[in-house]
Amino acid sequence: MATATPSRSYALPAPLPLDGGQALADASIAYETYGELAADKGNAILVCHALTGDQYLASAHPVTGKPGWWERMVGPGKPIDTDRYHVICANVIGSCMGSTGPASAGPDCQPYAMRFPVITVRDMVRGLVALLDGLGIARLHAVVGGSMGGMQALSLAANFPERAARVLAIATTARHSAQNIAFHEVGRQAIMADPDWREGDYYAHDTAPDAGLSVARMAAHITYLSEAGLTEKFGRRLQDREAKSFGFDADFQVESYLRYQGSGFTRRFDANSYLYITRAMDYFDIAEEHGGKLADAFAGSSARFCLVSFDTDWLYPTAESRHVVHALNAAGAPVSFVELSAPYGHDSFLLDVPALDRVVQGFLDG
Repeated sequence: MATATPSRSYALPAPLPLDGGQALADASIAYETYGELAADKGNAILVCHALTGDQYLASAHPVTGKPGWWERMVGPGKPIDTDRYHVICANVIGSCMGSTGPASAGPDCQPYAMRFPVITVRDMVRGLVALLDGLGIARLHAVVGGSMGGMQALSLAANFPERAARVLAIATTARHSAQNIAFHEVGRQAIMADPDWREGDYYAHDTAPDAGLSVARMAAHITYLSEAGLTEKFGRRLQDREAKSFGFDADFQVESYLRYQGSGFTRRFDANSYLYITRAMDYFDIAEEHGGKLADAFAGSSARFCLVSFDTDWLYPTAESRHVVHALNAAGAPVSFVELSAPYGHDSFLLDVPALDRVVQGFLDG
């Protein structure tokens, strides 16, 4: 296991400008680091987390007690080797594990709730760059991320091209598709339809829209898996019974699994943060941010790129990564690409896929 610094908080010295035209004042970013920073600060790697992730990259989560979300990838002698690299992972603006978000106190000392400004992935990256500035790190050895983390990695490369020498984007996209926006909207509507949501002001009522957030998580979790993986793991097997109940209890193992995922999620995540972060992902479109042509977004980059996709990922399928690769080729950027075979769907980047380990280590150390 990697030895982490205790989670720390960095107070941004100036208001954070946002794409929506507002500025977020007095914002803080929670982060952890692993491994020693070299004297020349040239060995820093920024790892960006996915939608429901956090800064607990390779250390136990303080709420659930579970291992860090990428502990298999980060640590001494692992593909992201903390004996060689100084690894930084920060909770994004808008989230709920210490960085400023909807549950944080606003200027009136009351939770922002729905007064929190709508943010974008580029806003999240601005916050991460402000953190790097505070740490005195001018140029990263690499920025790495999967899913929404990959969006942040690509956004950093496009908007702050001088800040990273390598960009590793895994199971991700350069813009959110209509299908993905649709799935997110189902989740948001489930939360907002919960009477305990109270127009987002549930903090003041000592309630939370747990039922709605649980359904949102269940719907999203289906998209992280593959049909083959679900069939192999659950099939149509019944849960703790010999026959169907002819009712609406969890007759099937897959139903029980989804309910477990949903209820567990409500103990560690804020419903309003889920609304804001999914909206940020839906607004994500790097080409749109740069005049409509994706290649133009990377024209000024001197970084090396590596894109990785998985053959069973239908949330961000291989075609999405190929689209980015073609744009990078058009921009003259050095880029490598690989589609890996794995049975786990989109979540493959978090699970045991030895081929991914080799790609990550080879790209970072090469």
